Amino acid sequence: MCVFFVILQKSGIPASELREHLFILRSSDATRHLFEVSAGLDSLVLGEGQILAQVKQVVRSGQNSGGLGKNIDRMFKDAITAGKRVRSETNISSGAVSVSSAAVELALMKLPKSEALSARMLLIGAGKMGKLVIKHLVAKGCKKVVVVNRSVERVDAIREEMKDIEIVYRPLSDMYQAAAEADVVFTSTASETSLFAKEHAEALPPVSDTMGGVRLFVDISVPRNVSACVSEVGAARVYNVDDLKEVVEANKEDRLRKAMEAQTIITEELRRFEAWRDSLETVPTIKKLRSYADRIRASELEKCLQKVGEDALTKKMRRAIEELSTGIVNKLLHGPLQHLRCDGSDSRTLDETLENMHALNRMFSLDMEKAIIEQKIKAKVEKTQN
Repeated sequence: MCVFFVILQKSGIPASELREHLFILRSSDATRHLFEVSAGLDSLVLGEGQILAQVKQVVRSGQNSGGLGKNIDRMFKDAITAGKRVRSETNISSGAVSVSSAAVELALMKLPKSEALSARMLLIGAGKMGKLVIKHLVAKGCKKVVVVNRSVERVDAIREEMKDIEIVYRPLSDMYQAAAEADVVFTSTASETSLFAKEHAEALPPVSDTMGGVRLFVDISVPRNVSACVSEVGAARVYNVDDLKEVVEANKEDRLRKAMEAQTIITEELRRFEAWRDSLETVPTIKKLRSYADRIRASELEKCLQKVGEDALTKKMRRAIEELSTGIVNKLLHGPLQHLRCDGSDSRTLDETLENMHALNRMFSLDMEKAIIEQKIKAKVEKTQN
């Protein structure tokens, strides 16, 4: 609930309105959701790379503010590992799955590879589909887009939401001038008539040879905003919704298969994290066993030094004896302590680890040892008070 109040305070949105857009996940459901987000499975653009960068930023911010505990820090790091594996092992971010993503992907594919991200992008229409085009441009790494729209308010709203791209507003009256300055023209309006006819395309200045010498018109409007005859102009190419749907359908099956592969990877990483988290139950036993061994070592070392005599030993000899006793204890404890750790890196299950923990507690009477120490401390305190 504390997260809800932070969002409420920062956003200024009424609580009743904010609640409609929030959901709560607990335990393993919350962990899986984080792993899926990191892998790009919960993104508008499936496999979107920027999401992983945002998760990394959350970790850095949390570490800098001291707001991440041991468990949360490990959970986020494992989520990042899962995200990296999904991208490297499934190539999930390739292939458009919507008309707007296909529009962006096709445009970038038609441009010279070395110049694609520096191409001058123009979007006509800032409605829902136009907004998605900008979002996909951001996902692909584009840094600037010019938007022609009837009003500036809708463009300002998009600009406020998307901070990673420069959005330049131009009024509808500047449409043809803006097209003259663009290498790629996306059209997404509700206009019932064509915005670009053959004569409009012929009047536009040529595109730089570095951009292939051809201006691209990518029309995702229904009805169409760009007349088919624009393709008759040698320096222009037109792609419409029908062209893009073919790209989308061809990619959908492949993306679904990759998403299923991604879930397998996420499940593997999730099990690894949960094994590590659950194994923390053995930490108190590890501490008690080491403390028990250290007390015996210190006691026996003290007896040895008394028998030999303090004056008979140099500082170097004393240090060597202390290091010897510590080394013996560490080597004896290595095996038992290894069997109290379960981080998913070997075949040992959590059940085996917990069985080992209970066995060591019984063999060394560690719970009893703790109780005896507590009784001694309590008795000493009572004696002092009396």
